[in-house]
Amino acid sequence: MPGPSPGCLTKNPKRPRYDPLVSQVAAVVFDFDGVVLDSETPEFESHRRIYERCGVALTVDEWCNKIGVWAEGDDDRWAMQLRERCTSAPEPEAYHAEKRRVFLEILPREPMRGIRELLETLTAAGVLAAIASTSPARWVVPAVEGLGLRPTFGAIVTGDEVARRKPAPDVYLEAARRLGVDPTRSIAIEDSGPGITAAKAAGMKAIAIPHWLTERHDLRAADLRVTHAGELTLDRLAALVV
Repeated sequence: MPGPSPGCLTKNPKRPRYDPLVSQVAAVVFDFDGVVLDSETPEFESHRRIYERCGVALTVDEWCNKIGVWAEGDDDRWAMQLRERCTSAPEPEAYHAEKRRVFLEILPREPMRGIRELLETLTAAGVLAAIASTSPARWVVPAVEGLGLRPTFGAIVTGDEVARRKPAPDVYLEAARRLGVDPTRSIAIEDSGPGITAAKAAGMKAIAIPHWLTERHDLRAADLRVTHAGELTLDRLAALVV
């Protein structure tokens, strides 16, 4: 019997490749600010520029301790601190409006180096991905959608959805719960000391990708440290959970 003609042949749909080593990784859970998107630089710079206009220095040392944690009223605190140092400082409403204008003006429109490629690799390998951020949903969810990455993540957990923010493990444990995976077979990617503490407390392996604003943080608890996400391969990830 003659075989089917080439024109009748159909290709099998593309499926995630199976690798026994890679299958050890249940999920990769990403911090958002400073890991997926460099929102850390415009956040600092927008405040710093307002301070500078008033003749007041806002230093990296002063700023970096707030990275990785979040509290309602943080912007108010920086506005009030400026008013304590400068009699001509803008009123809080004007401060917040200018801070937002500068922030949006300099906010990157693309993810951080290697993130998009890493997510594509994880998807192709069938490894689940999620976001666990201490920031509020009103910022994180639209930002993820703006980057065109929403379909890549099986879950997005934010600080206003859990009882305790980082350095508590709540966002990481909730991300694992929503994905239906074992936290001890999952890997967190973080840029801050509080984030690493949260991930380890959740039982996850932790990878540190220091942001230039968090290089002063103590990241020694991380299981792996790299300079950008492009250095992460499936083999390097799998080796952490074997």
